[in-house]
Amino acid sequence: MSFCIRCGNATALAVPDGDNLPRHICGTCGHIHYDNPRMIVGCIATWEDRILLCRRAIEPRLGYWTLPAGFMENGETTAEAARRETLEEAGAQVDIDAAFALVSIAHINQVHLFYRGRMPSPACAAGEESLEVGLFRADEIPWEALSFRSVRLCLEQFLADRQRGDFSFHERDLIPDWHGDHPPTNARNSTP
Repeated sequence: MSFCIRCGNATALAVPDGDNLPRHICGTCGHIHYDNPRMIVGCIATWEDRILLCRRAIEPRLGYWTLPAGFMENGETTAEAARRETLEEAGAQVDIDAAFALVSIAHINQVHLFYRGRMPSPACAAGEESLEVGLFRADEIPWEALSFRSVRLCLEQFLADRQRGDFSFHERDLIPDWHGDHPPTNARNSTP
């Protein structure tokens, strides 16, 4: 960041008093510019035994399958964001059950939060950011064409919990040096 969003003058990277990380600080008005992680919120929306997936119409990962999810907006709760993203990307109404999985991806400054939700009907349609949408049984999920590791981890845990008949809240930290089908994670589970 070269210029202050408040006054338009030059900024410099420095550690502010009382802080321990470098921030962009305006040399004129003193405003400190914080660059914090982005919150991505989505939903594992189900109709009976099927899971709603969207095939991405945008980069990154154009053409790959994902859960409906996107950037949380100011002024909305995380549950509202999950409901909105499901409607925008998949044209589906969803009743939110509970927060299900939190995936911290520090190396790209993102936090992914997925809710569990139930669709009151199987009605769905591709939104602007989706090429197509579909309801998939567990054995129909296109595992090799999933868009993001967080989506894969979330789906794997959801199916395991569903088979066990008991849903918990799951937390994962993804690390960047991943290769292969099973990414290394630090996993923490807790009951709701």
